[in-house]
Amino acid sequence: MLPPKQATSPRQRELLALFRQLNEQAQESLLDYARFLAQHKGVQAESAPPARLEPLGLPRPEGESVVAAIRRLSQNYPMLHKDELLHQASALMSAHVLQGRTALEVIDELEQLFMEAYRNYAGGEV
Repeated sequence: MLPPKQATSPRQRELLALFRQLNEQAQESLLDYARFLAQHKGVQAESAPPARLEPLGLPRPEGESVVAAIRRLSQNYPMLHKDELLHQASALMSAHVLQGRTALEVIDELEQLFMEAYRNYAGGEV
C-alpha cells in the first residue's frame, strides 16, 4: 500500500520548479543555502555571547565553501552577537547562490564583515 500523498503548497511547487531548472552546481549551492538557513533558524533565541575577548584564530582552509566559511567565522568570533552578522552573511550567501558571485570573493567579504564587527566589539583597538 502506498503512503498518502502529501499536499504541497504553491511556494513548495515553485521552489521545486525553480530547483529543477538549475544545473547541478547551482542545485548544490541552493541546497547549501537552504541548509544554512535551516541551521540558523533559531538564531534570535541565542543567549549572551561568551566572555572570550580574542578571536580563536581558526585558519581558512583551501577550497572552503561559503557555508563552511560562515560556520568557521562564527566559531572564530564567539564573543560577537550573531543576529546582525548572520543577516549580513545571509545577504552575501544570496549573492553567491543567486547572483553567481564566486565563493572566494564572498568569503573575502565575510572575513572583512566579521573582522569589522570584532573591531567594533573591541572598541576599535584592533
